[in-house]
Amino acid sequence: MTGTGSETPASGPPGPGPEGALRVGLIGYGLAGSVFHAPLIAATEGLALDTVVTSNPDRQAQARAEFGDDLRLAASPDELWDRADRLDLIVVASPNKTHVALATAALKAGLPVVVDKPLAGTAAEARELASLADERGLLLSVFQNRRWDNDFRTLRELLADGALGDVWRFESRFERWRPRPKGGWRESGDPEEIGGLLYDLGSHVVDQALTLFGPAVSVYAEVDVRRPGAEADDDTFIAVTHAGGVRSHLYVSATTAQLGPRFRVLGSRAGYVKYGLDPQEAALREGRRPAPGAPWGVEPESMWGTVGSGESPATGGGRPLPTLPGDYPAYYAAVAAALRGAGENPVTAHEAAAALDVLEAARRSARDGVTVTL
Repeated sequence: MTGTGSETPASGPPGPGPEGALRVGLIGYGLAGSVFHAPLIAATEGLALDTVVTSNPDRQAQARAEFGDDLRLAASPDELWDRADRLDLIVVASPNKTHVALATAALKAGLPVVVDKPLAGTAAEARELASLADERGLLLSVFQNRRWDNDFRTLRELLADGALGDVWRFESRFERWRPRPKGGWRESGDPEEIGGLLYDLGSHVVDQALTLFGPAVSVYAEVDVRRPGAEADDDTFIAVTHAGGVRSHLYVSATTAQLGPRFRVLGSRAGYVKYGLDPQEAALREGRRPAPGAPWGVEPESMWGTVGSGESPATGGGRPLPTLPGDYPAYYAAVAAALRGAGENPVTAHEAAAALDVLEAARRSARDGVTVTL
């Protein structure tokens, strides 16, 4: 194949993996593609990583080293559309600004699609994609892996059991201490790049809040650029009022010298406080991989959150609550089931559009200094 540094052609017989597995073409092999999507696809029963699209020779070598000589490499997404009849799913893990165009091309080629978050730059674009997928009867799913974080799974079970009573306030923090910008498109100030934390980590915390507590009716936000040399927002706060009355306070920051709790959830009966991040991303970055029957996404007892009332966890208040294991593999297992007609789309484009409504309202709120009603 010309220009890919590969001896494996992008056409030919069905790709690697067990017979009958759904063949996946992955576009992009940066952080999202190499750390999250490729390992999870490869670990999912019924899916086979067929082709990785990247024009970067180093990333091609990295993919080949991990997934073997049978892996196809392609320099351009056009090579996937040329052999659409030999693929069963496209995964878009390329920079944000390419998501809409690539998802559109895949759907028009007759292929189901998974798109990394954010699905699009606007809710209107997300709904156009949803309509296109619906018209063609194709799955369009959004990779909101944080719905399978250990703390989020634990909180959902707490809420289902009624252990907190009526929830009044939900605080969610995705904070980091990165006093110097790293650069790259994720921190670019160019609006076309859809960079900054509001659309990056903000996509996660907003999706989680809507999943837990339902539609938003109003949004207030503070969006700041704090670090010298930074171009895009790096310290952002979003306040969401839900239709059911819950208020969500959501923080995403790269400038937090002292990290707050990941979750603080306050209800009429009790509260839940949880510190620390789900361990799955760190494990994947370190090269560890989920395997059938092996422990995955498990954190030590010292990291468990606490449930209680009237006292602070810092002074011994509340009882430790075992954290459920994180389960990112469940996302692609659900995608595989949906493609085979045995389950539902785990994250729909319509849900992604609702989250983008909130992100757009947050941007407007911060710009104009107003609370935005949805």
